[in-house]
Amino acid sequence: MFDLGWSELLLIGVVALIVVGPKDLPGMFREIGRFTGKAKAMAREFSRAMEDAADESGVRDIQKTIKAAADPKGFGTDALKKNFKPGEGRETLSQERVENRSKIEQATARAATDRQAREAMAPTDEELADLEPDFEPEPTPAPKSAAKSEPISAPAEPLDETAPARKDDTTS
Repeated sequence: MFDLGWSELLLIGVVALIVVGPKDLPGMFREIGRFTGKAKAMAREFSRAMEDAADESGVRDIQKTIKAAADPKGFGTDALKKNFKPGEGRETLSQERVENRSKIEQATARAATDRQAREAMAPTDEELADLEPDFEPEPTPAPKSAAKSEPISAPAEPLDETAPARKDDTTS
C-alpha cells in the first residue's frame, strides 16, 4: 500500500525508538496495530454495506446481463462457425445478381427509347419558325477560342431605351 521496503521500515523504527523511547515503544506499536485493525474492519463493513445496497437495487442483475450480452458464446457465433460452409449459397446470389442486372439494363433501355421518342416528337427550330413567324432560334455559341475576350456583363449592343422590355409589352 505505501510501498515501504525493509530499509525504510528500519529507519522509521530507529527514529521511533529515539523519539518515543524503549520503554513506551511496545505500547505505541500495540496501539498502532489496534488502530489499523479497526480501520480495516470499518473498510470491510463499508464494502459489505455497498454490496448489499447494490444487490437490493438490482445492479448485480444488470451486471450479469451485460456480461452475458458481451459473451460471444451467447450470440451463437460458435454454432455459426461450425455450420458455415464456404461457397454455399453463392450460386443463388449470382443468379439474383444476373436477374437484377438484366432488369436494370431493360429499364435503362426503355428509358432511353422513351427519351429518344420524346426528342423525335419535339418540334425542331425550323418547324417552330414555320409555325410562329416571330420565332427566332437561339444562336449556337461560338467556340471559346474564336470568341472575343469581352466581359460577360457587357451587352453586345447598346440598349434602345424606347423599345419595350418584352415583345408583348406595349404599355409604357
